[in-house]
Amino acid sequence: MQQAGTSGSEVEVTWEDQQNINKFGRLNNRLHELHDEIKIAKETCENLEDASNELILTDEEIVRFQIGEVFAHVPKEEVESRIENMQEVTAKNLEKLEEEKESVVSQMAELKKILYGKFKDSINLEED
Repeated sequence: MQQAGTSGSEVEVTWEDQQNINKFGRLNNRLHELHDEIKIAKETCENLEDASNELILTDEEIVRFQIGEVFAHVPKEEVESRIENMQEVTAKNLEKLEEEKESVVSQMAELKKILYGKFKDSINLEED
């Protein structure tokens, strides 16, 4: 005979548990966004490096430089300094994104410990 209202595999989900599950979901979404942002930042770094290398190879003193949607004729030295500044900004941004990713991953690991500790096999926090 089964006892009233209790089953061996059911665990009650408290308000705090639900908050942790929701937080894990938000962190997981942010992790995916960070992956995309990091990929874009790395591509931008590579493109800037390529542009810098091409600039070194050019013999012209005035080069075309894209500003927004328009190409302008700009002195080579100015373009070099702009590219260097853009590389620095992009590298700092990439570093910041990597740090945020590490933070998100560690927070997710902590939540996994808590949630798997309570719910065991009743919850799946892994991606397929």
